[in-house]
Amino acid sequence: MANSDEVKGKIKETVGKVSKDDSKELEGKAQGAFGKAKEKVEDLVDDVAEKINKEIDEFKDKKKDK
Repeated sequence: MANSDEVKGKIKETVGKVSKDDSKELEGKAQGAFGKAKEKVEDLVDDVAEKINKEIDEFKDKKKDK
C-alpha cells in the first residue's frame, strides 16, 4: 500500500511533468523514493519485532514448563 509520501510524490511528479517544471518533477520523484524507503524500513521493523516476540514467547513457554 502506498504511503502518503509516495502519493504526494507522485502528485508532485505529475504536476511537474504537466507544467514542464523539472525541479517539481524531480522533487516528486525524490519524495516518492523516500516514501518507498520509509515503507521498507517499517516492514523491516515489523519483521524484527515479530521475530523478537516469537523468541520471547518461546522462552516464556520453556520457563513455564520447568
